[in-house]
Amino acid sequence: MVDRKRRAGAPIDTDKLDKIVSEARQQAEKRLQGYREQSLRIHPWICGRCSREFSRENLHELTVHHKDHNHDNNPPDGSNWENLCLYCHDNEHQRYEEFVRGYDGMAPEPESKPATFNPFADLKSMLGDSDQKDN
Repeated sequence: MVDRKRRAGAPIDTDKLDKIVSEARQQAEKRLQGYREQSLRIHPWICGRCSREFSRENLHELTVHHKDHNHDNNPPDGSNWENLCLYCHDNEHQRYEEFVRGYDGMAPEPESKPATFNPFADLKSMLGDSDQKDN
């Protein structure tokens, strides 16, 4: 078995790293173009949440969202896709991240305790003392 761990202080092979990153980007772009183009042909150029309409001039702001959040689930009928504008797409992923972390949007109100400090508690005696001094 080959030990693939890099020793501390050993130089990083930047050429190998650049190649891996480049290949990953190419594969992601290829995958994106495939289902994005299919979704734009199948579905109307309208955001599925806010109903914003798109034209060729601003089509780059319309994204394809995977309903089940699995980017490898790309049925040819488009049943796992919905077109969302950039803002709604970001919001959908933020809501999903909160759901995964257990936040349901209905956080309980913090339990409030009654105030114990009364700034006017001794006011009467202070006023009473000042009235007597004035006379």
